Amino acid sequence: MHKRGFAVLIVDSDPQGTARDWHSLQPEDLSLPPVIGIDRPMLHFDVPRLASAYDFVIIDGAARLEELSTSALKVADLVVIPVQPSGYDLWAVSGLIALIQARQSVTEGRPLAVFVASRQIVGTHLAKEIDDAVEDLDIPMMKARTSQRVAYAEAGQSGFTVLDLEPTGKAAGEIEALTTELLNFLNHAQAKKSP
Repeated sequence: MHKRGFAVLIVDSDPQGTARDWHSLQPEDLSLPPVIGIDRPMLHFDVPRLASAYDFVIIDGAARLEELSTSALKVADLVVIPVQPSGYDLWAVSGLIALIQARQSVTEGRPLAVFVASRQIVGTHLAKEIDDAVEDLDIPMMKARTSQRVAYAEAGQSGFTVLDLEPTGKAAGEIEALTTELLNFLNHAQAKKSP
């Protein structure tokens, strides 16, 4: 989204600080969105104060940290749940799904949520299996997805994005497709909400 001219802030709420570590490796001549750390369950107080200066605030969190997830859900418009094509990943996010559904039940369906298949292995049937597995969860699966690619690891370890490292590569194409689909999803949701 940053590459498309939007003002973006990344909030790293994972105590491991992976997004902050990635950002600290940024080469001086590269323009990336700012990353700040808020790894305590105060996101619902802190994020609204920061949000007015940005078009998008992306909260990067850990699905298994219930207090942080609950705090993030209070301010989120959309939750993107990455799942690898395996039943194990769905089990790992089952607690987050329950929190989202509980929040939606008291806030007229907010936040919206979508699954995105990540790190799928090209040429396997696992991607189809994950589509089937989420079908009964009332959370849609995005069409765009990411695959297991070396470019993601190389970009993460060097402070780049795949859009900077290999702008015409397959990983960059996946990220562009995800960004387009997410923006379309948000625009469609906003249009439905407007009178």
